[in-house]
Amino acid sequence: MAFSSPLSRRSLLAGTAAFAAAAALPRIRPAFAAPDWKKYAGTHIEVNLVKSPRSETIARNLKEFTDLTGIDVGLEQTPEQQQRQKAVIEFNSGAPSFDVIHLSYHVQKRMFEKGGWLADLRPFLADPALADPAVSLTDFSSAGLAYATADNGAIGSLPLSVDYWIIYWNKELFAAKGLKYPASFEELVSAAEALTDPAAGTYGFVARGMKNANVPVWTSFMLGNGVAPLAADRSLATTSDGALEAAKLYQRLLTKAAPPGVAGFNWNECQSAFLQGKVGMWLDGVGFAKPLEDPKLSRVVGKTGYGVMPKGPKDQASATFGDGIGVAAASENKEAAFLFCQWAVSRTVQADLLQSGSGVPFRTSILDDAEVRKGVTLPADWIDAVVGSSKVSKLGLPVIVPVTEFRDIFGIALTNIAGGADPAAELAKATEQFKPILAKSEA
Repeated sequence: MAFSSPLSRRSLLAGTAAFAAAAALPRIRPAFAAPDWKKYAGTHIEVNLVKSPRSETIARNLKEFTDLTGIDVGLEQTPEQQQRQKAVIEFNSGAPSFDVIHLSYHVQKRMFEKGGWLADLRPFLADPALADPAVSLTDFSSAGLAYATADNGAIGSLPLSVDYWIIYWNKELFAAKGLKYPASFEELVSAAEALTDPAAGTYGFVARGMKNANVPVWTSFMLGNGVAPLAADRSLATTSDGALEAAKLYQRLLTKAAPPGVAGFNWNECQSAFLQGKVGMWLDGVGFAKPLEDPKLSRVVGKTGYGVMPKGPKDQASATFGDGIGVAAASENKEAAFLFCQWAVSRTVQADLLQSGSGVPFRTSILDDAEVRKGVTLPADWIDAVVGSSKVSKLGLPVIVPVTEFRDIFGIALTNIAGGADPAAELAKATEQFKPILAKSEA
């Protein structure tokens, strides 16, 4: 059975509908209190953002910041790959052109920390003349705080936008089989296999099978088995019992309950399959919900459930990815730059982010805010899944410099496993191949 994708990544992430919706949103003013917001009026700062719906959210609210502070902002939005290259080149020069930098945690965090490129925000967060009491570190999910915190305890950034991995499930298919949403990995497997009927073109489970893209599926299962890819001593845990059980689960689901050709699926092919109403469950990031509720694109409007990742044998965990915003250590305007970062995670910006479908805040208070929820067009159980995931959030990929190489090498192993190869042998081979790469990066 072939599945065609009705969406491109560009149309999904930057669709005009999201921005049109955002323009109609009620303005939600933050309760600014203690900071002397005008203290650095007249200061000019440069802000470098990854071009995305998150950066557009900041840009369309920027006037509020300039009116509030009197700080002049030069805002640059750069496509992702160019921004990553620019950041490395400019930080290595010792004189970056920007004061504020937008970073992808699972790609750039470790590199930025090793380079000493970000200012420690703890002194600013402790300064009553700068710190907004409404922005508390305890308000960020555990994974967000873990991403923002360096090994030495420094806070290098404020968590901006999060991607929790959840289960999208087809309520109609579940009801037809008399099934309930799975509470455990064991129930997930049972439901996936019960929902699979190749003769009818129906399959119980879909997730990314394409190499590199497939690694977060495996690590999601690893977390439920009580292990992360990188142990506390920064050694690889990729041949541990938990890693092996996760690989076996990945193999079983993709060979016994997934559509034909799943080894070549990325998120868009998975989404397309689910949109057609022939897949019972889809495991992926929380940000793919909007098209499922669009009658022009979806056959599962009103039939889709949104669930927190079921509990594994050892733990319940939602694999978490995200981005943050920090101050360049070389900046001569750190205080003004910090005020910008603090405003970027304020209620105004974060509510707009959520309501416009541009992203999901790391801040629990925004997700729990009844007034904010009124402006969210997605179903209430989507927000419930986000909130539930925030309570069991764990890092979805190891925080290392060569994360792309990690995904490439283990992605090939997983593709082989999905094709029937021995999980233990494939993990052992990939681990040995990646060990020297990791060791070199950690030196």
